[in-house]
Amino acid sequence: LNPKTARSQFLRGMVWAIGLALHEHTERDHRSGRVVTRDLVDYHVPVNADVPNLDIIIVPEHDPYVSQVGAKGAGELGITGGAAAIANAIHDATGKRVRKLPITLDRVLELA
Repeated sequence: LNPKTARSQFLRGMVWAIGLALHEHTERDHRSGRVVTRDLVDYHVPVNADVPNLDIIIVPEHDPYVSQVGAKGAGELGITGGAAAIANAIHDATGKRVRKLPITLDRVLELA
């Protein structure tokens, strides 16, 4: 219903995909399975310097059958495929297929 809000949600999802693919990693204690990463000091998320200028293109669509008001949710759609696209870009650039997130330099180099 609100294009500005939808754009903002897509942008948030795209930044979330960057974090998922390249930064965010939860450490667990192998003996107990408990989460060891307890705060943002150890849990890295993307900041402004990590995010390039993103272009969001929303294709206008009218679907009278989706709901009574004609609204669709945008929510988490921005993250869909983002991590896979980043992994494919790394594969195209290096020839290495990293299958574990986050994709870090040491994971790319251990495939060498």
